[in-house]
Amino acid sequence: MKTSPNQLWKVKDLQAHLNRLYPPHLQEEWDKNGLIVGDLEQPVQKILLAIDPVPETIAQAVEGNYDLLITHHPLFLKGINFISKESHKGRMVHDLIKNDVALLNAHTNADSAERGVAWALAKAVGITGTPFSTKETSETGTPLGLGRIGKLPRPIPLETFAQQVARALPSGPHGIFVGVPTGKDLQMPVETVAVSGGSGDSFLQLAADLGADVYLTADLRHHPAQDHLNSTRTALISGSHWATEWLWLPALANDLELAAQAAGVEIEIDISASVTEPWRLHLPTQG
Repeated sequence: MKTSPNQLWKVKDLQAHLNRLYPPHLQEEWDKNGLIVGDLEQPVQKILLAIDPVPETIAQAVEGNYDLLITHHPLFLKGINFISKESHKGRMVHDLIKNDVALLNAHTNADSAERGVAWALAKAVGITGTPFSTKETSETGTPLGLGRIGKLPRPIPLETFAQQVARALPSGPHGIFVGVPTGKDLQMPVETVAVSGGSGDSFLQLAADLGADVYLTADLRHHPAQDHLNSTRTALISGSHWATEWLWLPALANDLELAAQAAGVEIEIDISASVTEPWRLHLPTQG
């Protein structure tokens, strides 16, 4: 059992901070956010941040003696009947409980928030951006939404912008794919940029309707992307789900550290460097 000095945050305090940063009512109807495993009264000295609750990040949290793992993605989105160690998710739950590691997550509420996933991705590629797919406004009057759209300081070729995106995203095997609208090429000028971290193909038409020269997201499928490029003037850049969302983790760490300083609480916050994409190698086909 871990021992803890007095005057530390507890899991419930971290949950309250997450709820302030990423209000729960911003989540999509199908989503799940909050305390997945753990005790709200457990003291917290060390926090690990990650995108995915997978065996690799669970093992990192256990081996590093962390008290709390905060992830972007939930562990469960659908109801379950069994949680035995016969399944990989069951084993993760058992490992977390056995080692007193709590698991919290903030998903689509963090996507839409004022300093959330969409905001971090926009900032990384050089736009300030105003939200689209707007949910509502924050307490400060700032619009909130699952995507951002804004202008670069000046028009640049699509290929140059794609290179900037490749440098901005964390290193991983997936890389990025660039799609060019019919009749255009990689030298087409881009100035208005739309972004949405994670799976964003539901916003393809919206990005075009808003006048984006290029739309950056992830998980784009063959037919929707093909139809989009044949029917709009908006280029596409498809990165990996993990990479387009990972950029948010440093902002989360910074905001929690500032809150801890304001509260006079000492806490250690680390960001997992594990690349939790499902892919391990990308090779161009040559046949």
